[in-house]
Amino acid sequence: MALLDLKALNAALDELQAEKGVSRESVVGALETALAAAYRREYGKRGQIIRATFNPETGDLEFRQAKIVVDGSLVRAEDEEAGDDDHRSRFNPEQHIMLGDAQRIKKDAALDEEISFPLETREEFGRIAAQAAKQVIMQKIREAERTSIISEYGEREGEIVTGHVQRFERGNLFIDLGRATAILPYEEQIPGERYRQGERVRALLLRVDEGVRGTFIRLSRSHPKFLVKLFETEVPEMAQNIVEAKGVVREPGSRAKIAVFSKDEHVDPVGSLVGQRGVRVAVVTSELGGEKIDVVEWSEQAKDFVKEALKPAQVLEIDLDEAENRATVTVAEDQQSLAIGRGGQNVRLAARLTGWKIDIRSTKGEAVAETVREQDVPVEETAESPEPTE
Repeated sequence: MALLDLKALNAALDELQAEKGVSRESVVGALETALAAAYRREYGKRGQIIRATFNPETGDLEFRQAKIVVDGSLVRAEDEEAGDDDHRSRFNPEQHIMLGDAQRIKKDAALDEEISFPLETREEFGRIAAQAAKQVIMQKIREAERTSIISEYGEREGEIVTGHVQRFERGNLFIDLGRATAILPYEEQIPGERYRQGERVRALLLRVDEGVRGTFIRLSRSHPKFLVKLFETEVPEMAQNIVEAKGVVREPGSRAKIAVFSKDEHVDPVGSLVGQRGVRVAVVTSELGGEKIDVVEWSEQAKDFVKEALKPAQVLEIDLDEAENRATVTVAEDQQSLAIGRGGQNVRLAARLTGWKIDIRSTKGEAVAETVREQDVPVEETAESPEPTE
């Protein structure tokens, strides 16, 4: 009996297969399951096993009740052993059929086999069937889109993506990427930046998370790796893997330090990132809302690396205490403010970049700055992704 709009249904099945890659068979299978559940809910009895068979070409829809073949003597023996006088607690006539009864219907019936009986297909079920079909198709579309998003964007984790501000919600930005919507959480934004609806936004694709509430694409503009990826788009030497970023630390929107190394002795790593007249670093700074960027040369020698990390300050002497992982740095009096930085920012970032606790002393021998232990971060940790925020 045809209960559905076949033309619309087949058009939807063809579209799902062509555009979403969802086979007709999988949709029909899901539809049969939904129709069986709807029939049982509307007309069935408790415990019934309902099967539905649907032909999308002809519109024929058939319902059958399935019963499982069981051995009656075993059921009774188990009940008696359990002291249960109510055999119906184990044998449900809506679910089960005795082996002897099953063999009268089908001679070769065996235990645990399903025997099915036809059920009436009612005309008034058409509206329910149409609603079930619509729900199944919408569900399959959502599943296909989720799979597509995970496949496409999951491979782009750690890359820069571009989108437009769609809406604001509790400080979070929702970014339209074209085929999907991503979230730029408040804590992943650069402090002080303001956005307008429809404004173009570039950000690092942190990760794609699949949860019970759907698929979430999480972005970041404050992550250290975002700065590295921006330089890779501006510096051919980095894109070609000639110059490598060994470490990067940021106080987003304020200041950052990036340590670079050249695999080619004829290529200046610092000059590559800075560019002629500072044009390359200026482009990155502009993208980050004016964030000041110190480009320093990485070195295996701890003294040389600490000296570079404290730039633009000029260092006179460095004493290393490897047991304490502490570097005592001596600078001229007129370099104190540069070495320390506003609010201790320069020495703090240098400590995080190098992994050394840094004490700044003037030529008078006075300790003028000391890095805070809990703010020290080893170089190898500076490019890791933070956990996403719900």
